[in-house]
Amino acid sequence: MEKQPDKVKVTKNKKIVIYVVLVLTLIYVGYTIYLLIKQPTDVFTVEEGKLYLEETDIGYVIREEQVIQGENYKNGMEKLKTEGEKVAKDEATFRYYSKNEESLKAKIAELDVKIQEAMEQETNLFPSDVKLIENQIDEKVKKLNNMTDVSQMTECKKEINELVTKKANIAGENSPKGSYFNQLREERRKYENELNSGAEYVNAPVSGIVSYKVDGLEDVLKPTTECFSTLSKQYLENLNLKTGKVIATSEECGKIIDNSCCYIATISNSEQAKTAEIGQKNIKVRLPNNAEIPADIVYIAKEDEENYLIVLKVDKQLEELINYRKISFDLIWWSDSGLKVPNQAIVKEGDLNYVVRKRAGYLSKILVKVERQAEKYSIVEPYDADDLRELGFSNEEIASYKKISLYDEILLNPDLSKVE
Repeated sequence: MEKQPDKVKVTKNKKIVIYVVLVLTLIYVGYTIYLLIKQPTDVFTVEEGKLYLEETDIGYVIREEQVIQGENYKNGMEKLKTEGEKVAKDEATFRYYSKNEESLKAKIAELDVKIQEAMEQETNLFPSDVKLIENQIDEKVKKLNNMTDVSQMTECKKEINELVTKKANIAGENSPKGSYFNQLREERRKYENELNSGAEYVNAPVSGIVSYKVDGLEDVLKPTTECFSTLSKQYLENLNLKTGKVIATSEECGKIIDNSCCYIATISNSEQAKTAEIGQKNIKVRLPNNAEIPADIVYIAKEDEENYLIVLKVDKQLEELINYRKISFDLIWWSDSGLKVPNQAIVKEGDLNYVVRKRAGYLSKILVKVERQAEKYSIVEPYDADDLRELGFSNEEIASYKKISLYDEILLNPDLSKVE
């Protein structure tokens, strides 16, 4: 009975040892996990990258454009030039149908059948002439079936009709039933003249790009200084346009757009907008289709203490911009590419900037030239010999200069005092 307390004491000591071991194990595991988590944020691999200083704005597309419309716009239209196609001055762009076009076309088609039937009953026609024309008709019909361009299809149909008429003329001249043929031909010619005389062709007043997306703002938003001076945030918002909405296609008129350039008006309250200048270069615009295109500032007006009206001129992606009047876009004030490193990795020492490279377990202090710095990252590059001489480096120091390179591992928040 006297040994019972010793057993209790031994058991208690074992528990204490187990608790201590368990606590030490947890501390070790926790520290290991901390190192695993901490390590990726302590070291950064240098990579090629790009930095932007950009803002997202709402833009209103302004173009030099002329609406073209004829008198018979209620009859419906046939597009001779497709959307976005280039057209020369005075070239036919579209035409309005004749008042009774469908009826006249049906009558002409009926006469063509009668003429064909009459020719098949004749045996004394010149077979070589007729056969040649028939082959030409067959070839053009095959081409027509594979065409998608409206203007080419219209021209091909016209050529087929001319060949059919020519074939009928030969039949009329060489058939005993010449008077019957002539009657059919004259009747067909009468309907054809009526069809052509009733159609109204609308020509382009200037050269440019054809568009049928007409929204009624063509004479409101004009690329003139006078127009730009009337623009304001309130004025643009009062247009009640929906951002990104594609302009509806008109079935009554079209327009010719200047294909050399167009303009984007926007309101900005950024610091860059406040210091922007007319003629400023190296600006880019990223459109809704992600295309980045160069832009020039051609007009600036102070809206109030915070906002500025800026008008940008662009000469790329005009076909894309035809579809819209109001867009969301990115205004890129500057962009640079090169070796991209976190700002946390850069340490300033006097007027010079350094990073600490980790290679094969050794740490090296690397002098870098900061070309461009954004909020979180910088674009850097190594100095060349001439730059180092201007900074006062000796030939010996220049010869031993270590350069930063792609895929180098550099430390974040380094302590230069601990690096030789």
